[in-house]
Amino acid sequence: MTAGRKYMHLAAHFPGVNNTTVWADPRSKSQIEFSSFEHLARTAERGLFDFFFLAEGLRLREHKGRIHDLDVVGRPESITVLNALAAVTERLGLAATVNATFNEPYELARRFATLDHLSGGRAAWNVVTSSDAFTGENFRRGGYLDRADLPRSRLRSSGGTPITRATEFVATTRELWDTWTPDGVSRPFAHRGQHFDIAGEFTVPRSPQGYPVVIQAGDSAEGREFAASTADVIFTRHGTLEAGRSFYADVKRRLARYGRTSDDLKIMPGVSVVLGDTAAEAQEKATEIRRQQVSPQNALLALEQVWGTDLSSYDPDGPLPDIDPVPESSITQGRTRRGDTVAIAEKWRALSREKGLSIRQTVIEASGRQSFIGTPEAVATELDEFVQRDAADGFILVPHLTPGGLDEFVDRVVPLLQERGAFRTEYRGTTLRSHLGLSDPVWKG
Repeated sequence: MTAGRKYMHLAAHFPGVNNTTVWADPRSKSQIEFSSFEHLARTAERGLFDFFFLAEGLRLREHKGRIHDLDVVGRPESITVLNALAAVTERLGLAATVNATFNEPYELARRFATLDHLSGGRAAWNVVTSSDAFTGENFRRGGYLDRADLPRSRLRSSGGTPITRATEFVATTRELWDTWTPDGVSRPFAHRGQHFDIAGEFTVPRSPQGYPVVIQAGDSAEGREFAASTADVIFTRHGTLEAGRSFYADVKRRLARYGRTSDDLKIMPGVSVVLGDTAAEAQEKATEIRRQQVSPQNALLALEQVWGTDLSSYDPDGPLPDIDPVPESSITQGRTRRGDTVAIAEKWRALSREKGLSIRQTVIEASGRQSFIGTPEAVATELDEFVQRDAADGFILVPHLTPGGLDEFVDRVVPLLQERGAFRTEYRGTTLRSHLGLSDPVWKG
């Protein structure tokens, strides 16, 4: 690698949640058959990606009292899938989203330590929690917190994460992983805290990485602070190079107060990539993909999430409603509602007025994630610029097709990144920590 240049980190996200996947495309296959997971994971490993990333859905989401028929209806348990993928991959990291609210530190620590052993040190945990009582109905407790405890849950990331619980959960899990010494001696544990009061002996010896890699998703101030104090990777989103640079600088600045350096946390926004032989062809493909992702039905769904009321009488190809959003609406269940809906509605109206957009066109314009669109050469150049100018340490690619949506990127963009010295040409280590350039955790004896 050229002196002074940074290597890019890449990861693959298995699509399906929200309206990412283009279901109507004949190349879109099963969301539950192992062959789909295997294909995408093998492609990511062929492309020398750092890790393969699975989201989690604990309940089929409902809208206006019915399951939304354009949402994913198959979401297997993530760690089970990754344990199977460990047998058909050799170096690729394996990241599972697991909800801390409906699990216990002891059981979750065992599951991730087991995955780390079975994979030879490639496990990662994307930490999420939930205050969604709708999802909680599937579990014994029926919700996140009693009303008397709500004041303690106000500190949240953009994904609704109660930071205090999440922080203690991760700390407790790491205490459990530390109960085994590096030379294989087990010690009893006892944790007495605000959220957890446990004691006993942990059953799984210290795993190859010491601790599996911890990932956190969230862009809010509280989410950034949680990532700076606790996470190894932050999964984020930002729309422009300058927005990315601002986010990057802010999060990296926060690390010092926790005794950490810039290299201790990797910032990896989720992005989509659309390639074409010409810029015009790529843009045409991207436009069609977004139209397929945001169908007329999906456009009204997105609008109703913001407005909090039934808008089925509106024409998706007509103007936005002139009524105000309904605060604290429960029209959508099992899906995080979008922040300050009044402010979002006004922003969408302004966008619609400025560009003369219909409902569907406004949703397409306002809801798209960061996209890199163009020829392979142009996309490779732009991705590299984001990394070299400190807008990201790498990217989590979110393809629109299952399972072949990563194939073209690996075949046409990765070689160009390698030629310019922006991406590895081989795996130099065996663990996910080594791929990410993270130091092994120090055993706290």
